[in-house]
Amino acid sequence: MRAIDARVLLTGASGGIGRAGAQALTKAGAAVMLTGRSAEALAALADEIRDTRPRTDVQWHDADLTRSADIAALSAAAQAWNVNVLVNNAGQPSFGPFSEFEPAHVEQVLRTNLLAPILLTHAMLPWLARRPAANVIQVGSVLGRLALPGFSVYSAGKFGLRGFSEALRRELAGSGVRVQYLGPRSTRTRFNDAAVLAYNEATGTAMDEPARVAAALVELLESDAAERFLGFPESLAARVNGLAPTLVDGGLRRHRAALAGPRTEATRVDPAPATSESSIESSAHRTPPSRR
Repeated sequence: MRAIDARVLLTGASGGIGRAGAQALTKAGAAVMLTGRSAEALAALADEIRDTRPRTDVQWHDADLTRSADIAALSAAAQAWNVNVLVNNAGQPSFGPFSEFEPAHVEQVLRTNLLAPILLTHAMLPWLARRPAANVIQVGSVLGRLALPGFSVYSAGKFGLRGFSEALRRELAGSGVRVQYLGPRSTRTRFNDAAVLAYNEATGTAMDEPARVAAALVELLESDAAERFLGFPESLAARVNGLAPTLVDGGLRRHRAALAGPRTEATRVDPAPATSESSIESSAHRTPPSRR
């Protein structure tokens, strides 16, 4: 689908990747409905886009995607606005030793990163299936194919999201709905705190700017590709890991060592829940992932 023909529902729109994605999509000619938990942040972003591109059709609708009523209301608003592209971008971070996570944290991360996009897709799919052409794009992570020490729960959600995308893509083959998966590597947003930055430095992990991920999102939308992973060697390691996971195990010694190294109290798990990237970038759990 050409971006100029796209009417995009973008979740997690006020986060780092979401903001950059909204700018890139509208610059390419797409109309965008922004959604997230903060009405104030969404309104400000919509005004910012209109200031630079006055003719752009940009709307916003605040929603908490962990609430079924909000998913239903958002789906209805998106259909009334004639959406033909769904971009599931919202997410919650999770980083640290699995043994330190509270059960409530595990449940909240999986609800936000896996269940919410599945349920929103389910709500939107009958409508999208009636469009002449439609796309569902999951903004996941390279950690949806390559799991690293410290990202057990986050990877569980992203592996699940990628598996859902793969199965749905095959289920809808031959229909007018294309299902795609974008797997960014570590990205410079407030989704990452000091603990993750230290982990990245210790492991030699490179980081991309949000604009690169946003450009890849537009390119994926306009392509026939089923999925795309960003960065090298991460993209190569993700492919190898899919073929022979144990071959990658030995190359992660630095990651295990970095996770087991000295950790300050600020890196420990706070059991207070958070529900979307827009509300958690600077504070939630104080242990965010390095792949957003």
